[in-house]
Amino acid sequence: QVQLVESGGGLVQAGGSLRLSCAASGTILIINDMGWYRQAPGKQRELVATITRGGSANYADSLKGRFTISRDNAKNTVYLQMNSLKPDDTAVFYCNADVRVPMLGYAKYWGQGTQVTVSS
Repeated sequence: QVQLVESGGGLVQAGGSLRLSCAASGTILIINDMGWYRQAPGKQRELVATITRGGSANYADSLKGRFTISRDNAKNTVYLQMNSLKPDDTAVFYCNADVRVPMLGYAKYWGQGTQVTVSS
């Protein structure tokens, strides 16, 4: 069983910063791509950023320059540094990971989500 646990969400004023973390635990052989998605009220879940095991990052065009994704492979953890936050960034942020587990091969796992609220 694999679990992803996000942390670091909260309430911040516009212009502020937050750093999200997502740690994977369980019977993990290796983790390939990891990523962050978000879902605002009344909207579909959307890509924020992804990162390969080697550190290559991909961002939603609208977020380039404000958000930075990184990871620590030794800790099975992915981070999202968010700067210059705007009220439109208010959403539940979810992490996911492509995890290789014994007997089953690769599967995609999701965290439970962490709320980010940006006040104006």
